Amino acid sequence: MHRTRRNSAATEEKKQQPPHSELQAIDTLFIFKLALVPALIGAVTLAGRRWGPAVAGWLSGFPIVTGPILLFVALEQGPQFASVTAAGALAGGLAWLSFALSYAWAATRMPWLLSLLSGLSAYLVIGMAMVISAPPFALIAVMVVAAVLLAPFLFPRMTESIRPGTSSVIELCARMIAGGVLTVSVTHLSPVLGPKFSGLFAVFPVMGIVIAAFSHRASGNVFTIRLLRSMVAGFYSFTAFCLTVTLTLHAIGIAAGFSLALCLSLAVHFGVLWFMRRARRRVLV
Repeated sequence: MHRTRRNSAATEEKKQQPPHSELQAIDTLFIFKLALVPALIGAVTLAGRRWGPAVAGWLSGFPIVTGPILLFVALEQGPQFASVTAAGALAGGLAWLSFALSYAWAATRMPWLLSLLSGLSAYLVIGMAMVISAPPFALIAVMVVAAVLLAPFLFPRMTESIRPGTSSVIELCARMIAGGVLTVSVTHLSPVLGPKFSGLFAVFPVMGIVIAAFSHRASGNVFTIRLLRSMVAGFYSFTAFCLTVTLTLHAIGIAAGFSLALCLSLAVHFGVLWFMRRARRRVLV
Protein backbone atom coordinates (compact mmCIF):
# COMPACT_ATOMS: atom_id res chain seq x y z
CA MET A 1 0.00 0.00 0.00
CA HIS A 2 2.76 2.46 0.95
CA ARG A 3 4.77 1.47 -2.12
CA THR A 4 1.78 2.22 -4.33
CA ARG A 5 1.37 5.66 -2.73
CA ARG A 6 5.06 6.41 -3.21
CA ASN A 7 4.89 5.35 -6.86
CA SER A 8 1.81 7.48 -7.52
CA ALA A 9 3.43 10.47 -5.77
CA ALA A 10 6.58 10.06 -7.85
CA THR A 11 4.52 9.83 -11.02
CA GLU A 12 2.58 12.96 -10.12
CA GLU A 13 5.83 14.83 -9.38
CA LYS A 14 7.24 13.86 -12.77
CA LYS A 15 4.09 15.16 -14.45
CA GLN A 16 4.45 18.50 -12.70
CA GLN A 17 8.07 18.90 -13.76
CA PRO A 18 8.63 20.57 -17.15
CA PRO A 19 10.27 18.46 -19.88
CA HIS A 20 14.04 18.49 -20.13
CA SER A 21 13.92 20.09 -23.59
CA GLU A 22 11.78 22.94 -22.26
CA LEU A 23 14.16 23.57 -19.38
CA GLN A 24 17.10 23.57 -21.79
CA ALA A 25 15.36 26.09 -24.06
CA ILE A 26 14.58 28.36 -21.09
CA ASP A 27 18.18 28.14 -19.88
CA THR A 28 19.49 28.94 -23.36
CA LEU A 29 17.23 31.99 -23.65
CA PHE A 30 18.16 33.18 -20.16
CA ILE A 31 21.91 32.85 -20.81
CA PHE A 32 21.46 34.57 -24.17
CA LYS A 33 19.72 37.57 -22.63
CA LEU A 34 22.12 37.71 -19.69
CA ALA A 35 25.15 37.79 -21.98
CA LEU A 36 23.72 39.93 -24.77
CA VAL A 37 22.28 42.91 -22.91
CA PRO A 38 25.47 43.80 -20.97
CA ALA A 39 27.51 43.37 -24.17
CA LEU A 40 25.18 45.70 -26.05
CA ILE A 41 25.31 48.27 -23.26
CA GLY A 42 29.10 48.20 -23.43
CA ALA A 43 29.06 48.53 -27.24
CA VAL A 44 26.60 51.44 -27.18
CA THR A 45 28.62 53.20 -24.47
CA LEU A 46 31.81 52.92 -26.53
CA ALA A 47 29.94 54.07 -29.66
CA GLY A 48 28.70 57.10 -27.75
CA ARG A 49 32.26 57.99 -26.78
CA ARG A 50 33.50 57.59 -30.35
CA TRP A 51 30.65 58.95 -32.50
CA GLY A 52 28.35 60.76 -30.09
CA PRO A 53 24.82 60.19 -28.82
CA ALA A 54 23.12 60.11 -32.24
CA VAL A 55 24.93 57.00 -33.45
CA ALA A 56 24.77 55.36 -30.02
CA GLY A 57 21.02 55.84 -29.83
CA TRP A 58 20.54 54.64 -33.41
CA LEU A 59 22.45 51.45 -32.65
CA SER A 60 20.51 50.69 -29.47
CA GLY A 61 17.16 51.14 -31.23
CA PHE A 62 17.58 48.05 -33.43
CA PRO A 63 15.61 44.98 -32.15
CA ILE A 64 18.76 42.97 -31.53
CA VAL A 65 17.39 41.84 -28.15
CA THR A 66 13.67 41.54 -28.90
CA GLY A 67 14.23 39.79 -32.23
CA PRO A 68 16.15 36.75 -30.92
CA ILE A 69 13.77 36.48 -27.95
CA LEU A 70 10.79 36.27 -30.31
CA LEU A 71 12.66 33.67 -32.35
CA PHE A 72 13.22 31.52 -29.26
CA VAL A 73 9.52 31.88 -28.40
CA ALA A 74 8.53 30.80 -31.91
CA LEU A 75 10.81 27.75 -31.86
CA GLU A 76 9.56 26.73 -28.41
CA GLN A 77 5.86 27.65 -28.52
CA GLY A 78 5.06 27.79 -32.24
CA PRO A 79 4.38 30.58 -34.77
CA GLN A 80 0.89 31.44 -33.51
CA PHE A 81 2.11 32.07 -29.96
CA ALA A 82 5.07 34.10 -31.27
CA SER A 83 2.76 36.25 -33.40
CA VAL A 84 0.67 37.13 -30.34
CA THR A 85 3.82 37.85 -28.34
CA ALA A 86 5.16 40.14 -31.09
CA ALA A 87 1.85 42.03 -31.08
CA GLY A 88 2.18 42.45 -27.31
CA ALA A 89 5.76 43.67 -27.71
CA LEU A 90 4.55 46.19 -30.28
CA ALA A 91 1.99 47.51 -27.82
CA GLY A 92 4.71 47.65 -25.17
CA GLY A 93 6.64 49.90 -27.53
CA LEU A 94 4.21 52.70 -26.67
CA ALA A 95 5.20 52.33 -23.03
CA TRP A 96 8.88 52.45 -24.02
CA LEU A 97 8.36 55.66 -25.98
CA SER A 98 6.59 57.12 -22.95
CA PHE A 99 9.61 56.24 -20.81
CA ALA A 100 11.99 58.01 -23.20
CA LEU A 101 9.89 61.17 -23.48
CA SER A 102 9.19 61.40 -19.75
CA TYR A 103 12.85 60.88 -18.86
CA ALA A 104 13.98 63.49 -21.40
CA TRP A 105 11.61 66.20 -20.16
CA ALA A 106 12.36 65.44 -16.53
CA ALA A 107 16.10 65.60 -17.27
CA THR A 108 15.79 69.26 -18.27
CA ARG A 109 15.19 70.16 -14.62
CA MET A 110 15.87 67.11 -12.46
CA PRO A 111 18.87 64.90 -11.59
CA TRP A 112 19.19 61.43 -13.04
CA LEU A 113 17.42 59.57 -10.22
CA LEU A 114 14.24 61.67 -10.33
CA SER A 115 14.30 61.57 -14.12
CA LEU A 116 14.54 57.79 -13.99
CA LEU A 117 11.59 57.57 -11.60
CA SER A 118 9.58 59.81 -13.90
CA GLY A 119 10.39 57.66 -16.93
CA LEU A 120 9.57 54.40 -15.18
CA SER A 121 6.28 55.83 -13.87
CA ALA A 122 5.26 56.78 -17.40
CA TYR A 123 6.25 53.35 -18.67
CA LEU A 124 4.17 51.54 -16.06
CA VAL A 125 1.13 53.79 -16.49
CA ILE A 126 1.01 53.48 -20.29
CA GLY A 127 1.91 49.79 -20.19
CA MET A 128 -0.79 48.96 -17.66
CA ALA A 129 -3.32 50.97 -19.65
CA MET A 130 -2.48 48.98 -22.81
CA VAL A 131 -2.75 45.64 -20.99
CA ILE A 132 -6.03 46.47 -19.25
CA SER A 133 -7.74 48.09 -22.24
CA ALA A 134 -6.51 45.38 -24.67
CA PRO A 135 -7.12 47.37 -27.90
CA PRO A 136 -7.36 45.51 -31.23
CA PHE A 137 -4.15 44.93 -33.15
CA ALA A 138 -5.09 47.29 -35.97
CA LEU A 139 -5.48 50.14 -33.48
CA ILE A 140 -2.18 49.21 -31.79
CA ALA A 141 -0.37 49.32 -35.14
CA VAL A 142 -1.79 52.74 -35.99
CA MET A 143 -0.95 54.11 -32.54
CA VAL A 144 2.63 52.80 -32.63
CA VAL A 145 3.35 54.10 -36.14
CA ALA A 146 1.90 57.50 -35.25
CA ALA A 147 3.88 57.60 -32.00
CA VAL A 148 7.16 56.69 -33.71
CA LEU A 149 6.62 59.38 -36.35
CA LEU A 150 5.69 62.09 -33.85
CA ALA A 151 8.00 61.22 -30.93
CA PRO A 152 11.22 62.79 -32.31
CA PHE A 153 9.43 66.17 -32.47
CA LEU A 154 8.18 65.90 -28.89
CA PHE A 155 11.60 65.86 -27.21
CA PRO A 156 12.93 69.05 -25.64
CA ARG A 157 15.24 71.07 -27.86
CA MET A 158 18.57 71.63 -26.14
CA THR A 159 20.86 74.30 -27.60
CA GLU A 160 23.70 73.79 -25.13
CA SER A 161 26.82 71.96 -26.20
CA ILE A 162 27.36 68.35 -25.16
CA ARG A 163 29.54 67.93 -22.10
CA PRO A 164 32.45 65.52 -22.61
CA GLY A 165 31.94 62.14 -20.98
CA THR A 166 33.86 61.34 -17.83
CA SER A 167 33.09 57.64 -17.58
CA SER A 168 35.92 55.24 -16.82
CA VAL A 169 36.48 51.53 -17.31
CA ILE A 170 35.02 50.93 -13.84
CA GLU A 171 31.86 52.81 -14.78
CA LEU A 172 31.61 50.90 -18.05
CA CYS A 173 31.71 47.64 -16.08
CA ALA A 174 29.13 49.03 -13.66
CA ARG A 175 26.80 49.79 -16.57
CA MET A 176 27.16 46.25 -17.88
CA ILE A 177 26.61 44.71 -14.43
CA ALA A 178 23.54 46.88 -13.86
CA GLY A 179 22.17 45.75 -17.23
CA GLY A 180 22.72 42.12 -16.28
CA VAL A 181 20.99 42.55 -12.91
CA LEU A 182 17.99 44.23 -14.50
CA THR A 183 17.78 41.51 -17.14
CA VAL A 184 17.74 38.78 -14.46
CA SER A 185 15.03 40.65 -12.52
CA VAL A 186 12.78 41.16 -15.54
CA THR A 187 13.27 37.56 -16.70
CA HIS A 188 12.12 36.21 -13.33
CA LEU A 189 9.23 38.65 -12.92
CA SER A 190 7.64 38.12 -16.36
CA PRO A 191 6.32 34.56 -15.83
CA VAL A 192 5.16 35.41 -12.31
CA LEU A 193 3.03 38.32 -13.52
CA GLY A 194 1.29 36.21 -16.16
CA PRO A 195 1.04 36.07 -19.96
CA LYS A 196 -0.85 39.38 -20.29
CA PHE A 197 2.29 41.22 -19.26
CA SER A 198 4.74 39.17 -21.35
CA GLY A 199 4.63 41.60 -24.26
CA LEU A 200 5.02 44.58 -21.95
CA PHE A 201 8.10 43.11 -20.28
CA ALA A 202 9.55 41.95 -23.60
CA VAL A 203 10.36 45.62 -24.28
CA PHE A 204 11.15 46.64 -20.71
CA PRO A 205 13.69 49.49 -21.12
CA VAL A 206 16.66 47.70 -19.60
CA MET A 207 19.15 49.34 -21.97
CA GLY A 208 17.32 52.66 -21.77
CA ILE A 209 17.41 52.69 -17.98
CA VAL A 210 21.11 51.87 -17.69
CA ILE A 211 22.35 53.99 -20.60
CA ALA A 212 20.19 57.02 -19.79
CA ALA A 213 20.94 57.04 -16.06
CA PHE A 214 24.69 56.54 -16.40
CA SER A 215 24.97 58.95 -19.33
CA HIS A 216 22.98 61.57 -17.44
CA ARG A 217 25.31 61.33 -14.47
CA ALA A 218 28.53 61.20 -16.49
CA SER A 219 27.83 63.37 -19.55
CA GLY A 220 24.93 65.61 -18.57
CA ASN A 221 21.32 66.03 -19.59
CA VAL A 222 22.00 67.35 -23.12
CA PHE A 223 23.89 64.22 -24.10
CA THR A 224 21.19 62.01 -22.56
CA ILE A 225 18.29 63.78 -24.26
CA ARG A 226 19.96 63.52 -27.66
CA LEU A 227 20.72 59.86 -26.97
CA LEU A 228 17.09 59.10 -26.13
CA ARG A 229 15.85 60.97 -29.20
CA SER A 230 18.19 58.91 -31.38
CA MET A 231 16.98 55.71 -29.71
CA VAL A 232 13.46 56.65 -30.81
CA ALA A 233 14.78 57.15 -34.34
CA GLY A 234 16.15 53.61 -34.21
CA PHE A 235 12.72 52.44 -33.05
CA TYR A 236 11.47 52.46 -36.64
CA SER A 237 13.24 49.15 -37.26
CA PHE A 238 11.72 47.65 -34.11
CA THR A 239 8.25 48.60 -35.34
CA ALA A 240 8.92 47.09 -38.77
CA PHE A 241 10.24 43.88 -37.21
CA CYS A 242 7.31 43.32 -34.82
CA LEU A 243 4.72 44.20 -37.46
CA THR A 244 6.24 41.74 -39.93
CA VAL A 245 6.45 38.93 -37.39
CA THR A 246 2.88 39.49 -36.24
CA LEU A 247 1.38 39.61 -39.73
CA THR A 248 3.41 36.97 -41.60
CA LEU A 249 4.70 34.35 -39.17
CA HIS A 250 1.57 32.23 -39.06
CA ALA A 251 1.14 32.39 -42.85
CA ILE A 252 4.66 31.73 -44.19
CA GLY A 253 6.36 29.95 -41.28
CA ILE A 254 9.11 30.70 -38.80
CA ALA A 255 12.16 30.69 -41.09
CA ALA A 256 10.62 32.79 -43.86
CA GLY A 257 8.79 35.10 -41.46
CA PHE A 258 11.85 35.97 -39.38
CA SER A 259 14.04 36.29 -42.48
CA LEU A 260 11.59 38.76 -43.99
CA ALA A 261 11.32 40.65 -40.70
CA LEU A 262 15.11 40.88 -40.43
CA CYS A 263 15.51 42.13 -44.01
CA LEU A 264 12.79 44.77 -43.64
CA SER A 265 14.06 45.98 -40.27
CA LEU A 266 17.62 46.28 -41.60
CA ALA A 267 16.41 48.21 -44.62
CA VAL A 268 14.40 50.56 -42.39
CA HIS A 269 17.27 50.93 -39.91
CA PHE A 270 19.87 51.94 -42.50
CA GLY A 271 17.29 54.10 -44.24
CA VAL A 272 16.91 56.03 -40.99
CA LEU A 273 20.70 56.37 -40.76
CA TRP A 274 20.83 57.75 -44.29
CA PHE A 275 18.08 60.23 -43.46
CA MET A 276 19.87 61.30 -40.27
CA ARG A 277 23.11 61.95 -42.17
CA ARG A 278 21.29 63.86 -44.89
CA ALA A 279 19.50 66.03 -42.34
CA ARG A 280 22.79 66.72 -40.58
CA ARG A 281 24.43 67.81 -43.85
CA ARG A 282 21.58 70.23 -44.50
CA VAL A 283 22.07 71.75 -41.07
CA LEU A 284 25.80 72.14 -41.64
CA VAL A 285 25.25 73.75 -45.03
